[in-house]
Amino acid sequence: MSGARAHPDLVPRTTLIGAGALVAFALAATSIVRLAGIAPAASPVLLREQAHIAPVASRDLRFIDRADGSVVIGNARGGTVTVIAAGQKTGFVRGVMRGLARDRRARGIGDRPPFTLTLWRDGELSLTDTATGRTIELSAFGPTNRATFAALLPAQAPGT
Repeated sequence: MSGARAHPDLVPRTTLIGAGALVAFALAATSIVRLAGIAPAASPVLLREQAHIAPVASRDLRFIDRADGSVVIGNARGGTVTVIAAGQKTGFVRGVMRGLARDRRARGIGDRPPFTLTLWRDGELSLTDTATGRTIELSAFGPTNRATFAALLPAQAPGT
């Protein structure tokens, strides 16, 4: 055999240099943020707490799946708030609740603890899992998706 290689390089050298530079930049940026003591962005929950923003309306809800594919949304104190029929266009509600239910299953938590839906004085709407403490800011998903959850609040809630 001659001095030639048995197989060519699989990754071009410039690509490897670029990848190394990207990793070095990421490490440098992370180090600068940590050393400079730059605080992470505050969560909406923390910001509301610091600004003493009070709730305007709140309701504890349970979401129960039926065998026919429908979802019963009930008041945690008893009674049905609404029923989402199978096939009804409510993908946002189902998607949010599917994610929260997955989190509960991973932690070994059943469906008994309620979720708290809260309308805040600043107009924001949030859904909190009372079992895990996880909060979803529903206003972030646009007015149409927000309205699907706002409709679950008591009728006298202003701004819904």
